[in-house]
Amino acid sequence: MTDDREIIALITDAATLEKGFRLLVEQYSRPLYSQIRRMVLFHDDADDILQETFISAWKNIGYFRAEARLSTWLYRIALNQCLTFLNKQKAERKVSIDNPDVSDALEQLRADAYFDGDEAQCRLQEAVLTLPDKQRMVFNMRYYDKMSYEDMSDIFGTTVSALKSDYHHAVKKIEKKISQSD
Repeated sequence: MTDDREIIALITDAATLEKGFRLLVEQYSRPLYSQIRRMVLFHDDADDILQETFISAWKNIGYFRAEARLSTWLYRIALNQCLTFLNKQKAERKVSIDNPDVSDALEQLRADAYFDGDEAQCRLQEAVLTLPDKQRMVFNMRYYDKMSYEDMSDIFGTTVSALKSDYHHAVKKIEKKISQSD
């Protein structure tokens, strides 16, 4: 694992930019893919969004200020790419942003060759799919990635208390949805 300071030093020097960016992609592909996949569910979509994330990072590398952590900057780009994708997908399907067509998405997920979850995982995913996009992102980052509220605050540009509230409401909605399906 390469230190972020080393990557930043490489990407801020024109002579080593490509090497630094290659290290950045190697280091952050897996965690970004995981986060993206939980938002969009399907492998091919997640791959496309991950690629768009790195393309956007490459195009905007000159705007990166080392004041923020590299991971924060990349997560923000990835989440913006996810939101753009989800909004476009929902507009094409004419589905409300806060009320996705869960049954259709769940059937597609079960049919996805890359999904290896059991029935309990499907039920959790079904409940998570009912959440508004921001709550779903907050839940995924906290529950799956064990990300701190402080780190999420940097990514979302919002307060820790607002994120704690989003997570609390997400958990309550998920609990309610799962208990209704029992």
